[in-house]
Amino acid sequence: MRKITSKYKEEKRKKRNGIIVGIILIGIMISSTIGYSFLGGEKDNLKKINYNGFTFEEQNGFWITNINNLLFTFKYNPTQIEEINSSLNVLDNYYNKPLYIYSKNEEAELEIYRNLFYQNKIIQRMQSACLEGDICEGNLPIKSCEDNFIKITEGNISKIIQEENCVFIEGEKGNLTKLADEFLFNILEIR
Repeated sequence: MRKITSKYKEEKRKKRNGIIVGIILIGIMISSTIGYSFLGGEKDNLKKINYNGFTFEEQNGFWITNINNLLFTFKYNPTQIEEINSSLNVLDNYYNKPLYIYSKNEEAELEIYRNLFYQNKIIQRMQSACLEGDICEGNLPIKSCEDNFIKITEGNISKIIQEENCVFIEGEKGNLTKLADEFLFNILEIR
């Protein structure tokens, strides 16, 4: 059975419940506005740099730039890498051709693969190979500098050298990914 109450008490209870519901709704609105402002502010915290007319934006630990409607993703941006003066063939020399590579550094190799094949399909394919005259591990096809060939090796001096269609990237083990990015910056004419 329901308890009999006066109209006054009934109105007072409804008013109190309305105030409680109103306070809860106001609290939800304020907290959602604050939460949205923090989430919306994340985009403002993205790091961006401009370098030679190219905008690099940091996302998930990588630096991304758009060149002719193609996205290129680098581990480092151009300001983080020492510039090595190299005269390299530009990107046009790689379009729709196979790229052969010999590398003992997977991260540097992946940097080139991601940008020239995986993301953008600039090259026809990328395949491990052995440069004519070298001794390589495994049963790799032998290629010459008539083919587009990249050889990544460890050495004491950082250098990137172009001989015909061969590019030789050499440096300390910890710098090989930076050198791969430097190679890409050069062929993309960012530098």
